[in-house]
Amino acid sequence: MNAIVATVLKRLGLGVVTLFVVSIIISLAIEMLPGDFAKSMLGQAATPETVAALRKDIGLDRPLAVRYFDWISGVVRGDFGYSLAGAGSLGGSRRPVADLIKPRLANTLFLAAVTAIIAVPLALILGMLGALYRNSLFDRIVNVVTLTSISSPEFFVAYILMLFLAIKLPIFHSLANVSPDTPFFERLGRIALPSLTLVLVIIAHMMRMTRAAIINLLGSPYIEMARLKGISPARIIYHHALPNAWAPIANVIAINLAYLIVGVVVVEVVFTYPGIGQLMVDAVSKRDLPVVQGCALIFAGTYILLNLIADIVSIVTNPRLLHPR
Repeated sequence: MNAIVATVLKRLGLGVVTLFVVSIIISLAIEMLPGDFAKSMLGQAATPETVAALRKDIGLDRPLAVRYFDWISGVVRGDFGYSLAGAGSLGGSRRPVADLIKPRLANTLFLAAVTAIIAVPLALILGMLGALYRNSLFDRIVNVVTLTSISSPEFFVAYILMLFLAIKLPIFHSLANVSPDTPFFERLGRIALPSLTLVLVIIAHMMRMTRAAIINLLGSPYIEMARLKGISPARIIYHHALPNAWAPIANVIAINLAYLIVGVVVVEVVFTYPGIGQLMVDAVSKRDLPVVQGCALIFAGTYILLNLIADIVSIVTNPRLLHPR
């Protein structure tokens, strides 16, 4: 078997095992949440018999191990269970968790895709320019801006942008309230501020890693040979340094793309964007445990998958990683 294929299969198997372990941790963490869902749903006036009946109805009377294996076996089949919203109410209906997650996940993926299309090329360009003109005024300005961006919390950046670009200068929408029927270009306009917030937050990490990885290679012998041949500095960076710097760059890009899906909770809450992060916050406040489990598992799977893709890109672009010293 090809060494690259074998390594990819090993990483994939490790990712599946990691996801299984994470699913156990998620179930244990949710079980340790304070309070009782049945009591909070029925209120303080509920009798012990009524609480016990509701716990039996939604399956909370069964042991944790039994509930976990029922849940994980359903997840393998694509069934995330049913939301607890509506449980205990007269005529209440419980919706499948998958039906709740799908439209919200699509919204989050749309926001992440728009942000990535802007942020990744811009970060690579700024990183290469920073390496080309290092220690210049341009490089220092970019470093100050990126360090400021890294040190600022997402909600602070979001509120500053909202203040100046939606209130003082009403250029963009202050709230990103979209629906499945929202036209494409109107949707782009409504997510402009959330996307800009995420671009400012993640571009700094990718730009600085690109700059550092390229500068680290500029002292290599093959770069010196290219200089002696009279190749222009820009061509040296683009054609010779960048291809060999893909391993660390791919890793930092994967981490930031994972953040666009896993870590957008704050941004979605600030702009009331109906994404999966907002759904998870609402589910936690309502103690809707199956929805919390489903969202957390999707977050973990996304992070593991993107890191696997980063490993594959690193190995393909630099086969020497197959034979570590």
